[in-house]
Amino acid sequence: MQQASECKFVIAGAGLAGAVMANYLGKAGYQVELYEKRPDLRTADISAGRSINLALSVRGLHALEEIGVAEEVMKEAVPMPGRMMHNLDGSLAYQPYGEKGQAINSVSRGGLNCILLNALGRYPNVRVFFNHRCIDVDLDAPTATFDDGKGGQLTAVGDAVIGTDGAFSAVRHRMQRLDRFDYSQTYLKHGYKELCIPPGPNGAFLMEKNALHIWPRKSFMMIALPNADASYTVTCFWPFDGPHGFDTIDTPDKVEAYFKKWFPDSVPLMPRLREDYFENPTSSLCTIRCGPWNYKDKVVLMGDAAHAVVPFYGQGMNAAFEDCTELNACLAEFPRDRARAFDVYFQRRKENADAIADLAIENFIEMRDKVGDPAFLRKKKRQKLLHRLLPNWYLPPYEMVSFTRIPYAETVRRANHQDRVIRRVGRLLAALLVLFIVGGAYWALS
Repeated sequence: MQQASECKFVIAGAGLAGAVMANYLGKAGYQVELYEKRPDLRTADISAGRSINLALSVRGLHALEEIGVAEEVMKEAVPMPGRMMHNLDGSLAYQPYGEKGQAINSVSRGGLNCILLNALGRYPNVRVFFNHRCIDVDLDAPTATFDDGKGGQLTAVGDAVIGTDGAFSAVRHRMQRLDRFDYSQTYLKHGYKELCIPPGPNGAFLMEKNALHIWPRKSFMMIALPNADASYTVTCFWPFDGPHGFDTIDTPDKVEAYFKKWFPDSVPLMPRLREDYFENPTSSLCTIRCGPWNYKDKVVLMGDAAHAVVPFYGQGMNAAFEDCTELNACLAEFPRDRARAFDVYFQRRKENADAIADLAIENFIEMRDKVGDPAFLRKKKRQKLLHRLLPNWYLPPYEMVSFTRIPYAETVRRANHQDRVIRRVGRLLAALLVLFIVGGAYWALS
């Protein structure tokens, strides 16, 4: 195996995962060519369609710390230590996510991507190419072929190709032709559409700044995340069809009437509600699972290309950054055996990717259906009480996911174990109570 400086990686996709991985590899001394199908977002206006802000938590922040950009990113982040429930009657209810000092952070997708791309300027061993769309990969060569947007093609030759080109990855598409390659994609019946609450007079926040805002309405919901400029990115998660479906709410008058009925406190905050609703696209929500993510020492997948998840746990970006951390660690652990590094990376990450995919779907149901349910709120209070009484044993699942780096799969196993113990203790206490009552009655009668 070559020295790092003699080894060249070709990365398809310069979004968040690709840019983080390029920083890791550049820092380690590898030769890197990073290709992106879109123009350079630092100089071009990229059209809307993808979420413009994301929730950064401990896992993602760890990767940013390792590549030396965390401090810069956090300067523009808006901490969200809890969520604010907007009830139908206009009343508000605040629910903290964790203990004092714990928060997830609203960050600009575009701003973060720019910081990551700018950081690559530190490494003369990294080159970036924009307006180059990956159209094919030769897995054995390995090479990646790109459409240069000018009627020509470019074939990039490297020692390994990394696919960070998103949920509909061209690199993965080529791997799907391999024997025994597993692949599935499943869609929710819900889609999403983004709207905007602009800043108020003198750049003021029009709602609570440090909270993720949720309008839970059982089978559908709306959320809003704060931005550093005092605006909010609003996202409607509705069914595609039916009485609350995007296909039903299809005229300006219907849009305004619908919002006044179901999200009345939001209407005065969105002066461009009608325009934004029809100008912004309606997008689908997809979960992608596949495996293996690697081929020999030649090709490896990361981020959405390997495991796209729905956004309801705020972990898509964080999980992708954790991929980068793990692959970087594996390359350092097996510097002379890249095939083993790729394989160990896949083995360590696959069950965790599957776990967060399941958790994200479960959290959608929690956010839209349960966050306003008194029984659910009592359960959350019991969880927090248990954590305060037994901090070394009990940790609420949300806190494990968002505020620790405990692997996702271990989080699920630990949460299930905690629940089993609590149920057993509950049954034991109930039995002891019955014995106490029966014994007391016996002694009273005797």
